Amino acid sequence: MSVKDVIKNSVYESLGGGTTMSAQTVILILVIACLVGVYIFFVYKLSSKTAFYSKDLNITMAGMPVIVAAIMIAMQSNLLVSLGMVGALSIVRFRNALKNPLDLLYLFWAISAGIIVGVGLYVLALVLSFIMTVLLFLIDKIPGAKAPDLLMLRGIHEKINYDSLYDAIGGHCKYYKEKARSTKNSETELIIEIRTKEKDLLLQELNDTGFFTQINCISHDGEFRI
Repeated sequence: MSVKDVIKNSVYESLGGGTTMSAQTVILILVIACLVGVYIFFVYKLSSKTAFYSKDLNITMAGMPVIVAAIMIAMQSNLLVSLGMVGALSIVRFRNALKNPLDLLYLFWAISAGIIVGVGLYVLALVLSFIMTVLLFLIDKIPGAKAPDLLMLRGIHEKINYDSLYDAIGGHCKYYKEKARSTKNSETELIIEIRTKEKDLLLQELNDTGFFTQINCISHDGEFRI
């Protein structure tokens, strides 16, 4: 048999031949992909914030390594299947908006784990999962600076004494800055950014001044970027 015939047979087998993987290898790959998916499920459930947790998204990420691993097995079977898979997946578009940017990291993790397991690199998939877990939990433990509170005040414009107001705020706050001031129909609304550990005393003193008809102090769980 000539070299030309060998090359022709090799191309023919790659185009239409079946997978060289045994049934035991295929089952092993899918089982490991399933275990990795379950592992990602529990890590995401433990590390995600309650306000952003979505069980449906978590289940999706748990099943993604299995699906991707199966696709990798199919793409290794022959060239025609590979081209068909690429063509089919290239026209699929997902428009589901993610509530938390961190979810994108978990999605890439699930897809990457499926690809790695699908090509038989089991140890690499386990090392990746371990490193990602340690990285996520360590970074989450790093404390962040708390965002300032917002003091929202509303009162009659003629009654407000700004010198007394800022003397009271300065006596209880280590930091304050006026962010907005608006006046409409003789009513003035102030928004002041503050940092204080004496919130109750500050609100009580502002209430005793009689300047304001409404006093609100708003805090949130966001982080302050230095």
